[in-house]
Amino acid sequence: MRIRATVAAVTGALALSAFAVPAAQAAGTPGPAVTFSNVKVNKGKNIVVGATAKVSVPVTYTVTHPASLDPDTFATGPVLYRGTKITSPTGFQGGDEPGTCKAASSTVLKCTAAIDIRPAEQDLLNSEAGTWKVGGLAADDKERLTWQGDLGSAKIQRLSKLTVDASPEPVKKGKTLTVTGKLTRANWESGKYAGYTGQSVKLQFRKKGSSTYTTLKTIKTDSKGNLKTTTKATVDGYYRYSFVGTSTTPAVNAAGDFVDVK
Repeated sequence: MRIRATVAAVTGALALSAFAVPAAQAAGTPGPAVTFSNVKVNKGKNIVVGATAKVSVPVTYTVTHPASLDPDTFATGPVLYRGTKITSPTGFQGGDEPGTCKAASSTVLKCTAAIDIRPAEQDLLNSEAGTWKVGGLAADDKERLTWQGDLGSAKIQRLSKLTVDASPEPVKKGKTLTVTGKLTRANWESGKYAGYTGQSVKLQFRKKGSSTYTTLKTIKTDSKGNLKTTTKATVDGYYRYSFVGTSTTPAVNAAGDFVDVK
């Protein structure tokens, strides 16, 4: 598995870039005497990643350094990791570029950065959906590294999709409608979307002219993520399926399918 590390130093000016490094090299030699705090990933929201598209996650953080240490001599960036220690991670996500920092005082920097996740390059395994730890990395012009872990947590989830189709359309009042659909989620390892099996999904109805959906019943997806049930047609309105989500997969609602009742 490739571990994306936010580490590099270039002569004359520092930058952080993404490249593959063995986890065993993560510890390195102690680097600049800086500490990270107030790290906020994706504005506190879960990170949702599709099957192939790159996701750039915004991060804000604070860096504290000795007054004697020139901020121009080191670069910093946030990271996400899995495992007990940041220096020996079982999963790792970093940014393509270093953080951009502004001095708040002689010892404090306020910084912004991005963590770049590329599922198409196998940055993620399906089993890694869920909670990740937050850390920070600093590098100086001699390629010495400072790692700081346990700065919080963030959740990376597999993007979900949900469809619905109610038929026949139109339908006579009191007749039976068959409502089908499918719940899928990103498979990071295949680069496709696959059925999410055995999940509870609500069938909901919104009367024409109303803005509120009411739950009619709850059913489960089959072995391929398919949904199928029946209901009685009463008045014109919209049918949809609604999934509340799990720790690894976000909630999603299908777009309402309008049925004209005669």
